[in-house]
Amino acid sequence: MSYDIYFLSRRPDQSWDEALEELEDQNEEVEGLVLPELIEAWDRIVPRARGLLGEIGLFENGETCELTHHATGIQASVFIDEVAITVPYWHVGDEAERILSLVYALAAVIEDETGMEGYDPQVERPISELSPQQGVTVMSAVTGDLRKRFGNDS
Repeated sequence: MSYDIYFLSRRPDQSWDEALEELEDQNEEVEGLVLPELIEAWDRIVPRARGLLGEIGLFENGETCELTHHATGIQASVFIDEVAITVPYWHVGDEAERILSLVYALAAVIEDETGMEGYDPQVERPISELSPQQGVTVMSAVTGDLRKRFGNDS
């Protein structure tokens, strides 16, 4: 279970709901390699992500490009023409705020390098309209619920 940020190429007349639905439909049909323009963007994203996060692990195989910051669980990925950031529900309170600040900063890098718009489905708003604090409540609540459910209240 993860906190997700999706990146979309939305038409000016297209609502977020329509763009997300189109992305979902498209994902069921798409096969192949990462689009060349996203490979070029990825090559610019990786050094900027290192500058932001520090040491990261990389996986690239032509169909997927992925970076992982193991200390926080933050992961950014490109799959054919889909770009996303995920972070596991491990964090609460001040730590959740610190992690989401990193996630939103990485989202800004991805928006800058791809020209796509970031969307936070947990709060149902574009990244450009949000501060990390708006997602902290969601992350903290879900993490707390998971800890209670699975017996880790620490």
